[in-house]
Amino acid sequence: MQEVVRHDAPICIGRDHPALPGHFPGMPVVPGVVVLDQLIQAAESRLGRPLRIVGLVQAKFLSPLLPEQQARCALEIDGARLRFRVEHAGQPIAQGALALAAEASG
Repeated sequence: MQEVVRHDAPICIGRDHPALPGHFPGMPVVPGVVVLDQLIQAAESRLGRPLRIVGLVQAKFLSPLLPEQQARCALEIDGARLRFRVEHAGQPIAQGALALAAEASG
């Protein structure tokens, strides 16, 4: 039986992030792919090794994350799944799951 790894990590995207220009002019919003990248980095940091993502099982982006907003991501790695939930001020921003390669899921 594999161990379930849980981790809670802060994320905050600065106004100078290269993905923000043009997304959207006059009212920048952090792209969902940047949020996903941040939570993957948090999971890899917690595990001390890179993960090999093989698919996006499910993702719901419920509200926008703005530059400089402090958010928290709750991560759970269970077998070949990385489940996530991202919140700002107690409100959900994103939730879902990523599929991991079998050799990277332990």
